Amino acid sequence: MKIKQVKEIMAPMETYPHIPYWFTLRQAIVEMEPSVFDSNANRSLSRMSLLVFDEKYQLLGMVRRRDLMRGLDPEALQSVSLDFHKKLPHPEQDSSSQKPFFDRLVKTIQERAESLVSDVMLPIKATVDHEDSIIRVVYEMVENDLSFVSVLKDKEVVGIVCIEDVFHEMARLVLC
Repeated sequence: MKIKQVKEIMAPMETYPHIPYWFTLRQAIVEMEPSVFDSNANRSLSRMSLLVFDEKYQLLGMVRRRDLMRGLDPEALQSVSLDFHKKLPHPEQDSSSQKPFFDRLVKTIQERAESLVSDVMLPIKATVDHEDSIIRVVYEMVENDLSFVSVLKDKEVVGIVCIEDVFHEMARLVLC
């Protein structure tokens, strides 16, 4: 059975969501928020990350949903213990006494949404060439704990290969 090359399973760059590094968290959320749902399983099929580029369209990093949420987390809550987070009251409980607290919290989150995506993005750890085999991708993903790898052709990003696609191909090799 033939082991496929990266170019056979990658998503082309134009189909993968990407943004410039000067976008705010709010703008990144706008790009990431739309979801596609599988009508049978009702699960989200949308991408869970965005690629981040500079002015010269050089890949700088990526930003995941959890990075955006980390960026929105008010600093006042970042330094407190997990126990404090667990004890936060629900906004509906005792609404008269908690409303000012939650109003301030929402205002802070909205203010933090104006931070730059470059403040929370992750740098690119690994890339592969479009002619590499998927075995190379498996190595890079496992070695660097990645769920996707950028694909290069002549030092330019031409696509993305995701762990789901690589896993599908590995399953095909194992289960044949």
